Amino acid sequence: MDLSKHSIKELEQLKRDIEKEIGRKQQEEKKEALREAKRVAEKYGFALDDLVGSAPKAKKRAGKAPAKFRHPDDPTKTWSGRGRKPQWIKDWEQTGGDLDKLRVA
Repeated sequence: MDLSKHSIKELEQLKRDIEKEIGRKQQEEKKEALREAKRVAEKYGFALDDLVGSAPKAKKRAGKAPAKFRHPDDPTKTWSGRGRKPQWIKDWEQTGGDLDKLRVA
């Protein structure tokens, strides 16, 4: 197929048509593969779902951990006690501050 004789507009349309046909054929092949897989599973006395199972469900992401410590002067600064200590906690401890005094009741 000599494409050099076509205009850009014609080539772009051809490209769209090709992509559409590729998508259609891929869907057709997926359906055929599924039919064949079901046939083979049934041949051995199984349902396809018994062999492959269902897709794993997405885990719910845990929410933000509640604050266990609060800055003495700036209540917007909190720390859950998890992960790295924020700088204000490190500063508090370096000046001899007791971490229990920052604990949220």
